[in-house]
Amino acid sequence: MTPPWPRLWKLQHPAKVNRPAFPLQTPYLIAHMESRYKQPWICCQTSCRKYLTGGTLNAQNPIRLTLTEPQERFLMSDAKHPAFVAGLGAGKSEVMIWSAIGDAAHSANALIGMYAPTYDLVRLITAPRLCARLDSIGVPYKWNKSENIVYTNWPRFGDFVLRTMDNPERIVGYETYRAHCDELDTLKVVNARKVWNNIVARNRQRPEGIKRPFNRVSAYTTPEGFRFVYERWAKQPTPGYEYFQAPTYSNPFLPADYVNNLRNTYPPELIDAYIEGRFVNLTSGTVYRSYGREVNRSRETIQPNEPIKLGMDFNVGNMAACAFVLRAKDWHCVDELKGGADTPSMIQTIKTRYEGHHVTIYPDASGASASSKGASLSDIGLLRAAGYSIRAKGSNPRVKDRINAVNLGFHSGKLWVNPDTCPETSRCLEQQSYDKNGEPDKTSGLDHQNDAFGYPIAYEMPVIRPTMTAAPLPF
Repeated sequence: MTPPWPRLWKLQHPAKVNRPAFPLQTPYLIAHMESRYKQPWICCQTSCRKYLTGGTLNAQNPIRLTLTEPQERFLMSDAKHPAFVAGLGAGKSEVMIWSAIGDAAHSANALIGMYAPTYDLVRLITAPRLCARLDSIGVPYKWNKSENIVYTNWPRFGDFVLRTMDNPERIVGYETYRAHCDELDTLKVVNARKVWNNIVARNRQRPEGIKRPFNRVSAYTTPEGFRFVYERWAKQPTPGYEYFQAPTYSNPFLPADYVNNLRNTYPPELIDAYIEGRFVNLTSGTVYRSYGREVNRSRETIQPNEPIKLGMDFNVGNMAACAFVLRAKDWHCVDELKGGADTPSMIQTIKTRYEGHHVTIYPDASGASASSKGASLSDIGLLRAAGYSIRAKGSNPRVKDRINAVNLGFHSGKLWVNPDTCPETSRCLEQQSYDKNGEPDKTSGLDHQNDAFGYPIAYEMPVIRPTMTAAPLPF
């Protein structure tokens, strides 16, 4: 089957050819080096460096990019498959966008692949950021949202195809000249490996006007432990694979308190990964490593008529729930339900056990479209029909984010468990480990109670990255 994008490109841009470029409407032009063929010039020496290159849109008046030292080394790399492994706020997304724009400037029919983990990230982050940078340099474009292709209308300037990495089988039917993969390590290792191989296989386009096309696929990620990026770039790298570590503090344009805010936000085991940009073991030992039976012991119990917050996990024949009460701003797990047959039986148990209490339920969000009873109403629909307040978003948080929220709650002294009234929950928190793929183990039966425990915590105490009030890195 003939892929649709070349036909659409011809219809929308019949005049776009590799003819000599002419000045843009702004005083700046693209600055990106293809270091295998073009020589960059350093135009100033500071804590960051500004670069300009020729041979893109207008060699006489190029854009000047302000780069951090890790960004400089990344853009100067001749590697076939470079990876930018960065702490939070280190300029990963910006260097990816400008690298992709520079690649597009090599030929009018160059197609640049840009990949994000999910459709929402493509639609809300990658595409708007790309369009904003094209606006800033005066390159006309049209974002075809139905096809997720950004077409440009500028001489000697290519287009961008935007795709997700959540379905490797859909990475078919087109060829790219260069490709850029964002947050590759957020995928499961087996999925990341398949996605990467598929993207590399599609990266074989030979654009017009380039005598020696240097097809390249780049990766950009915050390290998530010893996962795919570590395996491919650090553990046993093959020729052409090179990674560049970028700690958060390599970006001098961040607010002065940004790094300290990160340290106060994340559990200690994540600091080396999310600030230093290092590969560290995030899957050794137990999943909830910040929990200590005595350190986080609560002696609270349910008081008459007080509100109850109930986390619930849906499983046919093994329903689980954890009941919390609030003491000031601290959450205390003081009761547990386990082994429920289905949602109707859980509803009856809740009515009997918590009569006289206002119960707010934080369920597994997947229960909005499924039923443990096989009834026409979903599990969450049954809970609502029973009169309970429901707090759940459209989808569950990422497993990693839920685990981080729970660990941070224990570490910061905001989360407590009464092991006398919740013996199963305490046991599960102490014993659940990771499987061979680096995912929380689900074969031991320890996951149901922990999932129920985590849903309200991830909803009410999510781990939120500190925002940057200062201007972003001024590329």
